[in-house]
Amino acid sequence: MQYTATITSKRQLTIPSQLFKNTRLTKGDKVLMEEKQGSIVLKPATALIEELAGSVKVPKNLRGVDIDEAIMIAKKNYFGRGAK
Repeated sequence: MQYTATITSKRQLTIPSQLFKNTRLTKGDKVLMEEKQGSIVLKPATALIEELAGSVKVPKNLRGVDIDEAIMIAKKNYFGRGAK
């Protein structure tokens, strides 16, 4: 099914509610966008995680650590103490 949305002057658009429900997105979700043959394709960012699952080794110091905590640790290591 096709849906219509209007792009605002700030280049924003609202996902129609039924499409939002059908794709099981929730408020605050991150989405990946890519251009394919002149069209914009959106998919949940979790799709990338599923695609990469098993292909990226988890560092020993992060094994068994909650994902949010692991991200915070990685940011601190990469950006320094000021990362949030």
